[in-house]
Amino acid sequence: MIKVFIESTNHRINKIIINGHAKYDDYGKDIVCSAASTCVITTVNGISEINDQYLNIVENKDELIIEIKENDSVCEKLIKNMLNILEDLEKQYPKNIKIK
Repeated sequence: MIKVFIESTNHRINKIIINGHAKYDDYGKDIVCSAASTCVITTVNGISEINDQYLNIVENKDELIIEIKENDSVCEKLIKNMLNILEDLEKQYPKNIKIK
């Protein structure tokens, strides 16, 4: 199962930790993992294109940590959009992705 942990202070998201594997299908064929990965990578790359100082990204085996260092309105909207997409995935595939 993919697990998404959100840390926030005063209604501002500070950190997002994503780990695990959806196990919807085999590696390379897993549409849930693919959708989640595409959503997250596209968002992180988009934010980095705007300002590479907004995020600190730490990538470990089966884990991605997104630390939000600067959170202006554009960064916040992109992060919230990413989380909305992940929430939609969670509704469609509750056995494969969980947001906490």
